[in-house]
Amino acid sequence: MAKVQGRIEAKVQAELTPIHLEVINESHMHNVPAGSESHFRLVIVTDRFRGKAALERHRAVHRILEQELAGEIHALALTTMTPEEWTAGGGKVPSSPPCLGGDQTAGGDTGSGIS
Repeated sequence: MAKVQGRIEAKVQAELTPIHLEVINESHMHNVPAGSESHFRLVIVTDRFRGKAALERHRAVHRILEQELAGEIHALALTTMTPEEWTAGGGKVPSSPPCLGGDQTAGGDTGSGIS
């Protein structure tokens, strides 16, 4: 497993004890060198999100990954759910859209920021 992806998985597991966790490296979908670990999508299902709004859930994940977000991670897409929300949704989440980049054209990733 890749270095950054492994750290993300370990930190989220330790802090949130999810019943379901997917850490997907989507860097290959962007204009970055092969083997990059800069664009990630996380699907986190945990009891710890119960009673929390989406913003609170995302802030919690951002706190856990503060070091990575300050360095290696360029973009982070989050799907955060309670077990009940996961079950109600059939255990599925939509796929990430193709990267349009900062210039809004397919294939380019000249923008920056964390989603």
